[in-house]
Amino acid sequence: MNNFRGGFGGGFGGANLQNLMRQAQKMQDDMQKAKAEIEATTFTGTSGGGMVSVSMTGNRQVSSVSIKPEIIDPDDKEMLEDLVTAAINDCLNQITKAEKEKIPQ
Repeated sequence: MNNFRGGFGGGFGGANLQNLMRQAQKMQDDMQKAKAEIEATTFTGTSGGGMVSVSMTGNRQVSSVSIKPEIIDPDDKEMLEDLVTAAINDCLNQITKAEKEKIPQ
């Protein structure tokens, strides 16, 4: 007669498997909560000493762009483009940093 009672043997019984499943579910729930928290947060990136600012939600949707009038030079549009690009990148870097801090890898 076969004495095999199921399970994984070697001391890895059903109770341990249930605990492991609960821990995995809790980790998944925590990750979802952290992700939702980041997505609901507004991040603001700046450049040019605050002359240009870009606000973005945690899911990387731009919500506003602000440019101080004194930085606008019609003869140097490339500088303004560079400042807007830098502000966007600053904002994206903040979101990435928040994700690394709050969402386990």
